[in-house]
Amino acid sequence: MSEAAVVAAVAAGSAGWLVLPETSGGVAGREGRRAWFPAVALLLALLAPVPGLLVPCLVLAAGVWGGRLIWRSRTAVRAAEVGSRRMAEVCDLIASELSAGRPAEAALDEAADAWSAIRPVAEACRLGGDVPAAFHDVACTPGAGDLRLLAAAWAVSQRTGGGLGSATRRVADAVRREQATRRTVAGELASARATARLVAGLPILALMMGSGAGADPWSFLLRTPWGWLCLASGLSVGLAGLWWIELIAREAEP
Repeated sequence: MSEAAVVAAVAAGSAGWLVLPETSGGVAGREGRRAWFPAVALLLALLAPVPGLLVPCLVLAAGVWGGRLIWRSRTAVRAAEVGSRRMAEVCDLIASELSAGRPAEAALDEAADAWSAIRPVAEACRLGGDVPAAFHDVACTPGAGDLRLLAAAWAVSQRTGGGLGSATRRVADAVRREQATRRTVAGELASARATARLVAGLPILALMMGSGAGADPWSFLLRTPWGWLCLASGLSVGLAGLWWIELIAREAEP
């Protein structure tokens, strides 16, 4: 097998690992991560006798690892966005049900049918448990942090005997306003993120154009020390730029 073929195989395997879903946390997550160690050790042992293959493969593997970190960050952001939308819908549903005069237990059951994450809250209400505490627990779900407002409104209503429907309606309106702000900010940041991804992909396009024009940039990058240095530097700068954009976006997002 040629050098270019081996490097391409490593890059393809790394790309497949890049898009794999995250393993679960806890013991299962740790076991899933440990399962990669023997494969990595075997790959390094096979490539160690051939320095011309080991160095570019290590550089590519490091670059894919950095890309996976960015991928995980974006996946977490998207999961939080989905959770935030579901949370806003549930707040509206609970407020509507309570304002219509339905009992709290029935309103929470409807909310649990719409979003299964609310099921522990409905169970706590049915069993006479601490509903605000259950809301606080569910608020740990990505994107559902505003459920703490609903927990606070529920606790105040229980202590003072105030109307639960009006309190939850005010919370739902506040959550909707927050959602509108988030959508506006996300729309403004979308162009910056798209530009960053486009700029990050331009070096690959330049290499393909160079190969099509009769040059051989891949041999320089994969077979010479200066090429390895350029490859490592380019990947580092590109990933650092993408990560920087993500940090700026997180600072701007509410």
